[in-house]
Amino acid sequence: MSENAVIVGAGQGLSAALARQIAQRGGRVVLAARNTAKIANLGRETGAKLVACDATQPAQVDGLFEEVERHFGVPDLVVFNASYRVRGPVAGLDVKEVEHSLVATGYAGFLVGQAAAKAMLKRGSGSIFFTGASASVKGYAESAPFAMGKFALRGLAQSMARELAPKNIHVAHFVIDGGIRPPSADQRAGERGADGMLLPDEIAKTYLHIHDQHRSAWAWEIELRPWSEKF
Repeated sequence: MSENAVIVGAGQGLSAALARQIAQRGGRVVLAARNTAKIANLGRETGAKLVACDATQPAQVDGLFEEVERHFGVPDLVVFNASYRVRGPVAGLDVKEVEHSLVATGYAGFLVGQAAAKAMLKRGSGSIFFTGASASVKGYAESAPFAMGKFALRGLAQSMARELAPKNIHVAHFVIDGGIRPPSADQRAGERGADGMLLPDEIAKTYLHIHDQHRSAWAWEIELRPWSEKF
């Protein structure tokens, strides 16, 4: 299957797994990140086009989608993977860090979702996916900024799904309830056991399954977690 995909907030975990699987399907990928040097090897491996983009900046997001359309036209799939996390007791949080957490997750998600919608509405089809977390539905102690940003992203996705589904644009939100195993095993993975973390390749398979769904049976949200995770 040939498709054109844009992954915003690209890194070496889930984004890399998605890029590889899309390339294996014959698709073309644009990987957007603030620092593209960190994903240069992934770009060479998958044949992806790399675009430097700070998703919190409207002009840069607009520029990204203009370049995408010049490169291969309106994207079939846009995935928003960016976020920012700050922890600490609520009474001691730095207000600028909290602001950055909200902007990098909720506001940036809106900018990318809006730009993707504008492009896809012209054609009348496409998928827009947002990557959430446990914090999308559960606000943990000393993690208020992350929960605020992820709750906002989930609300954005739900609202967009209701608005855009009748226009043949599939919007979905993914609750990743657990840690994603890093490219190389580390102490955290060992502590959680062999099945204690989500495998990026398996998450990516689910994303592409949702992308492939027939519009008579679209899912707007799905939760993914290791079988050993408590919830």
